[in-house]
Amino acid sequence: MKIKNIAIIAHVDHGKTTLVDCLLRQGGAFASHELEKVEERVMDSNDIERERGITIFSKNASVRYKDYKINIVDTPGHADFGGEVQRIMKMVDSVVLLVDAFEGPMPQTKYVLKKALEQGHRPIVVVNKVDKSNARPEDVLYMVYELFIELNANDLQLEFPVVYASGKGGFAKRSLEEESNDMTPLFEAILEHVEDPEGDANKPMQFLITSIAYDNYVGKLAVGRIHNGIVKRNQEVMLIKRDGKMIKGKISVLYGYEGLKRVEIQEAYAGDIVCIAGIEDIDIGETLADVNEPIALPLIDIDEPTLAMTFMVNDSPFAGKEGKFVTSRHIWERLQKELQTNVSMKVEATDTPDAFVVKGRGELQLSILLENMRREGFEIQVSKPRVLMKEEDGKKFEPIEMALIDVDDSYTGVVIEKMGIRKGEMVSMIPGTDGYTRLEFKVPARGLIGFRNEFLTDTKGTGILNHSFYDYEPHKGEIPTRSRGVLIATEPGVTVAYALNNIQDRGTLFLDPGIPVYEGMIVGEHSRENDLVVNVCKTKKLTNMRAAGSDDAVKLAPPRRFTLEQALDYIADDELVEVTPENIRLRKKYLKEGERRKYEKKNEE
Repeated sequence: MKIKNIAIIAHVDHGKTTLVDCLLRQGGAFASHELEKVEERVMDSNDIERERGITIFSKNASVRYKDYKINIVDTPGHADFGGEVQRIMKMVDSVVLLVDAFEGPMPQTKYVLKKALEQGHRPIVVVNKVDKSNARPEDVLYMVYELFIELNANDLQLEFPVVYASGKGGFAKRSLEEESNDMTPLFEAILEHVEDPEGDANKPMQFLITSIAYDNYVGKLAVGRIHNGIVKRNQEVMLIKRDGKMIKGKISVLYGYEGLKRVEIQEAYAGDIVCIAGIEDIDIGETLADVNEPIALPLIDIDEPTLAMTFMVNDSPFAGKEGKFVTSRHIWERLQKELQTNVSMKVEATDTPDAFVVKGRGELQLSILLENMRREGFEIQVSKPRVLMKEEDGKKFEPIEMALIDVDDSYTGVVIEKMGIRKGEMVSMIPGTDGYTRLEFKVPARGLIGFRNEFLTDTKGTGILNHSFYDYEPHKGEIPTRSRGVLIATEPGVTVAYALNNIQDRGTLFLDPGIPVYEGMIVGEHSRENDLVVNVCKTKKLTNMRAAGSDDAVKLAPPRRFTLEQALDYIADDELVEVTPENIRLRKKYLKEGERRKYEKKNEE
């Protein structure tokens, strides 16, 4: 069986998962009776991936065409999941770059493409959604070419093959004029342009572990590519750890991929992507090798984390009421489990046993970990995300992001002004079609924390903001943070419409009537820059006098609600987000007013 290994790169919403579904269907990965039940977007298997339409973990699938088995690896589109991306590039021999025929290449695509070009891969460019009414494939192709030049592609990479396709329509073609009703031209392009995998089945076995999965029956699974030799079931192997230490082990189960399913196989040869069970002490980036001639493959380097957050045991007055897992031991064990499958994350213990510092590639990556934990029944408190600086020759360097903003022409002024305040430097400004302008900025990562909320408000929800890691540059100086104070509950109880009505002139409320609150919980945003303590549980004093007009029904403005990311964006340094399976609450670090005063005094000294 001949093999081709490819990865698919695409921006969120550009149709990658739909296209993969289509290849699987036409490659016969689903039996005809299964076709009825195939879930839309089969490659996004995690709930959060489906809800947000993003890919977080790389998935594997395979499809057969002629006498080839084509292994397809799905890649995450966000730079936050860069650890996944770098490992995938070691596993495949080429990439398919999928670009929307209207939007063109986006910044997340840029990050993954850069990693692919650095690895020496020669991409196949697929211009997708060509059947849409606003498609402009020629312009998009020109944009892709410019992107390749910008990323220092070599001459061979610049002569990329192009396929025009529609994942939804189920067809692909080599030129726009061609007639086509299936994916054959894309399959042919893969066979023609993707190198056969290197590796010799007659050499001693070498297998590089690129990701780890779990199975309740067989335990830890190592996914990766066989670089040399043959891998067999029940074979004895040598595990070569990162530090060079060697541990003997035995492969109990060997899986290959057929369509989207893992199927048990007896043996596999150099070049194939397989999954191995039976060795517990495995980690990403290590080598499984021949017992008699153990030779390690090069380790995988992963980008350093750029952001840190403190995860704490929930100590609010409502602690333990809504979650199953509330102790520091539970949280520590869950974070350790995350580390086994997520190489670009780091977890450190602190000097207090109830708090841990979690470092990751970005806000999205950390908020998705939190969202997963919340759904699993954890209660946690988290601090405001902080950016990790680097010291070189006594100088401070900070991570810089490349932000790409598509915004209605009427809002370009306000966006440029806000980016300027956050130390953003404009790189380009391209007037687009349909009254939209595309702005590109180099901006410090800490300038983007909390920016998304403000940006959506300023652009009335019409602006689109994408960003990815660019580089480290010298520290850009102070950036102003949130300009308004908050309204803080003064006593425990349940919110009352009468009290909320009296307070709503002071700012924006975050809660409806009938919501339980505790002292120190944040219930709204003050219209001024200082914090204000308010009583949201105060009821009306009852008298037997009726005042004309004042007993009318209370009219409250709808409260402002926060998603988890918005809450993390919103809080200040002396505030926390309380995350439970049922609620996201904002609170002050110190719940009692006296303690807050002491903390403020200490900070002023």
